[in-house]
Amino acid sequence: MTHETHSSTALHDFVVELYRGLGDRAAFDARLHPDVTVWESADPRLLCGINQLDELRGPAVAEVDRKAPLPSVVPVDIVAENWGETGLIRYVLEVRSSVGEPLIDRVRVTDVLRKSDSIWAIVHHHAQDLGPDELAEAGK
Repeated sequence: MTHETHSSTALHDFVVELYRGLGDRAAFDARLHPDVTVWESADPRLLCGINQLDELRGPAVAEVDRKAPLPSVVPVDIVAENWGETGLIRYVLEVRSSVGEPLIDRVRVTDVLRKSDSIWAIVHHHAQDLGPDELAEAGK
């Protein structure tokens, strides 16, 4: 059986909205499968589930209780496609202390998603911080 690949505007929009709502932990987590697996540069383990992800992220802080504003985290260079109920999004996150400020970090990301009941959810997230050499190259 052959599965046709489709470029996916829905998945492109999914990841843009995911990071637009970064400060709302509940809304962010609603886009994650409860058993999501996660590779992050900051932790050598394969994190399994939102509880282990929270060990890395720390407690959620309500907007009114934040001592500092959240950084600007914007996905760019998005490539999104799906094969039926399975989706794949590749992108780079550009991190700035706030909108319009200089770039302070870039993170290469791959997300694998599954669609259930017409709703996409990330089942695997792989993020890799890019080193200072890659950051300098990006600024050229």
